Amino acid sequence: MTRIAPVEPPYPPDVAAQLEAMMPAGVPPIGLFRTLVRNLPMTAAMSGWGRYELGPRLSLSLRERELAIVRTCARCRCEYEWGVHLMVFAERAGLTEDQIRSLTIGSADDPCWTVAAERAVIRVVDALCDTGDLDDEQWAAARAVLDEPQLLDLLLLCGWYHAISFTARAVRVTPEPGAPRFADITAA
Repeated sequence: MTRIAPVEPPYPPDVAAQLEAMMPAGVPPIGLFRTLVRNLPMTAAMSGWGRYELGPRLSLSLRERELAIVRTCARCRCEYEWGVHLMVFAERAGLTEDQIRSLTIGSADDPCWTVAAERAVIRVVDALCDTGDLDDEQWAAARAVLDEPQLLDLLLLCGWYHAISFTARAVRVTPEPGAPRFADITAA
C-alpha cells in the first residue's frame, strides 16, 4: 500500500507543467513522478539532474547507463524503478534475458558479460552498494577500461539511483502496469 498517494488528474497547471517536462511528449507521467510532485520545489530541483543522467551528455553509453541503473535498483531491491528501466530501456540497451537475470541476481563473472567495461560497471556498482567505496584494486580495474568522466558519471549515477530506489521503496510506489517484476526473473 502506497504511503504517499500520487497526484491524479486533473493536475494544477504548475504540477501539469512539471510532469510534462519530466516525460516524453504524449506519454502519461509515471507513478514515481506523480508522487514526487507532492513536493514540487524538490521535484523541479531534481529534474535537471535527472535529465542529465538519462540524456546524451552523460559520458556513459545508454547500455552502460542502464547496466548501472538496473544493477543499482536490483541491489537496492527497488522493484519499481528496476521494472520501469527494464520496460522502457532494456530493448534499446540490447539487454538479453541472461543479462537481465544476471543484473538482477547474478554477478559480473557470469558468462553473459564479455565486454570488460560492462563487467567494470557492474563491479563498481556492487562495490558501492557493498561498502560505499572502491578500494585501490577495484579503482584500478575500473580505471583500466573507463575514463575519468565515465567513472565520475558512474559514481553519481549509482548514488542517484540509490536515492531514487530508497524513495520509491519507502513510499511504496505501485509498480507500473506491464513492468517486469522480480518474480519474473527469480521464477525463470
